[in-house]
Amino acid sequence: MVVQCIGCLNRYSFRVAVFSYFCFMQQSTHKDPLHGVTLQKILEQLVAYYGFDTLGELIQIKCFNDNPSIKSSLTFLRKTDWARKKVEDLYLRTLPKLNG
Repeated sequence: MVVQCIGCLNRYSFRVAVFSYFCFMQQSTHKDPLHGVTLQKILEQLVAYYGFDTLGELIQIKCFNDNPSIKSSLTFLRKTDWARKKVEDLYLRTLPKLNG
């Protein structure tokens, strides 16, 4: 976004234009596909795509195999770094299929 005539804009409009430009630049520079995606959204998308049965086969975690639910899985994943990492890695491998 290039402002042609700064004198033509009042201060408010100029601030909005600058703010919008920096927000756009900030969004386009994130290379991490997990940026801004919550663990709940990741888990919901994986469960919708695979289901708990297949998810339990792909990642051997008790919360996916024994009476699974989104709530109990989130509780476990938030406390357990290694399990969350496995779920995030599966999400990254599945992301092209989700978007395609």
